[in-house]
Amino acid sequence: MRRMLKILMGLVFLTVCVAEAAVAAAKDETTYEKDVKKIIAERCLSCHGSDAPTMEAFKKNEEGFKKANKGPRTDTYANLMVLVNGSSTGALMRRLDDGKSKKDGKPGNMYRYLGGTEQERAANLSVFKNWVGGWTLKRKAEITGDELKAIKALEK
Repeated sequence: MRRMLKILMGLVFLTVCVAEAAVAAAKDETTYEKDVKKIIAERCLSCHGSDAPTMEAFKKNEEGFKKANKGPRTDTYANLMVLVNGSSTGALMRRLDDGKSKKDGKPGNMYRYLGGTEQERAANLSVFKNWVGGWTLKRKAEITGDELKAIKALEK
């Protein structure tokens, strides 16, 4: 009986530890609401805000919107996800990437807007990479199902 009680108490203790670890891990997860939204608001919305076109509209007149310094909207989670794993899968990653894993070493065309210094850009890129999870520079037609599943990009 005593042995059974020790085993039961051990299982209870283990269950509590696992539950606490899960809660702590969830708090540490990078999310859109907690981490990414602030960077977007500070660094991106002047050109990608609510007055910017949807991706669909942008594609119909890319040159006109570029001349007006307007890119596709990223003002909401849903709009941003179009560029992460939606109709324009990987576009966010290609544009924000620092180029360090590419053969030509060229950063994406929006990397420079991630911060005022290289240190700030690297820190903000790190937040985006942690948030996305399965960071890929591939386009929708090139990405595999497993690579698509690796994209976390949690909202909350």
